[in-house]
Amino acid sequence: QVQLVESGGGLVQAGGSLRLSCAASGRTASTYAMSWFRQAPGKSREFVAYITWSLGNTYYADSVKGRFTISRDVAKNTVYLQMNRLKPEDTAVYYCAARKMAGVIATQTSYDYWGQGTQVTVSS
Repeated sequence: QVQLVESGGGLVQAGGSLRLSCAASGRTASTYAMSWFRQAPGKSREFVAYITWSLGNTYYADSVKGRFTISRDVAKNTVYLQMNRLKPEDTAVYYCAARKMAGVIATQTSYDYWGQGTQVTVSS
């Protein structure tokens, strides 16, 4: 089992920045990749960003490309999401997720473990 705990959410004005963290514990050696997803009020949860654990290869949703950066600290078993130039439409609960195998990046059912989420609110 892998436990994931997100932190770093909050309230920020449009154009501002936030950095989310996701700390992993447990059987983390089995982790192939981690991603961030988000769910806005009244909407389905959607993919945001992805990183492979060993090589650090990344992939982003078009809506955040150029504004968000995903990274990881292997020694700390932590993945980060640096969010810059935030927009009101970025308001959502942000979840981190971990997977043990390669596959379709944005498919939520491919992920084995999920965190509880952290709220990000961007005011206009």
